[in-house]
Amino acid sequence: MSAYTALTGAGYRAQVRDRTTVFFTFAFPLIFLVVFGLIFQGRDVEESGLSYLSYTASGVLSWGVANAAVFSIGFTLMQWRVDDILRMIRMSPAPLSAVLGSRYVLALGVGLVQSVLFVGVAMLPGFGLVPASRWPLLIPVMVLGITTFLLLGVIVGSIADTPESVAGIANFLMLPMAFVSGSFFPLDAMPGWLQKVSLVMPLRYLNDAVSAALTGRGDLSDIGVGCLGLVVFAGLFGAVAVRTFRWTKTS
Repeated sequence: MSAYTALTGAGYRAQVRDRTTVFFTFAFPLIFLVVFGLIFQGRDVEESGLSYLSYTASGVLSWGVANAAVFSIGFTLMQWRVDDILRMIRMSPAPLSAVLGSRYVLALGVGLVQSVLFVGVAMLPGFGLVPASRWPLLIPVMVLGITTFLLLGVIVGSIADTPESVAGIANFLMLPMAFVSGSFFPLDAMPGWLQKVSLVMPLRYLNDAVSAALTGRGDLSDIGVGCLGLVVFAGLFGAVAVRTFRWTKTS
């Protein structure tokens, strides 16, 4: 068995055994979808005539996938460093690419399952959300989004040394970003200055690309702009992650 296969299998078993993590990873975004769907059922956003849910469903999905990516790798890196697992991995014959690749594949798998469950529920009668014919474009968008927020999670996990600090830093970044980027409320309803602030938030670009692919709001150029924004942030986060990454508590 290769190091990559062993690490991927171990990571998968660790994730499915933690029922609390499984619940919040998969059920939490669905709860948001159901709550928003019941509260705002039948309501339209004046500027476009689209349902309120059409604006927020893609944002809730984006936030759920991004949140899971940041928290999963952030907690993992912090715990591995505290337990000296990273140091042992560094001294072992297992290549670093196998370690990072296993975590990346697991994150992609989680994001894919989240997306399938979310879209399935969103298509149920009463929600008024039917994916456009180009919904397969959601797949590359999600891959880019997960990559970008995994790199942000690497930064969080490299800075933090306790579970509390991981949660604190991640929530400090992700919750305000969700509101400012339009995950829970339409950007059109926000003040102009907040809409400008959202342009420096990676979640804004993930929201826009997912919305264009999933609900048909916008066109292919909106998906392209969103993907380009994610590529830029992925490059930025990757550069910072390389500089902040620590194998041990001291280095």
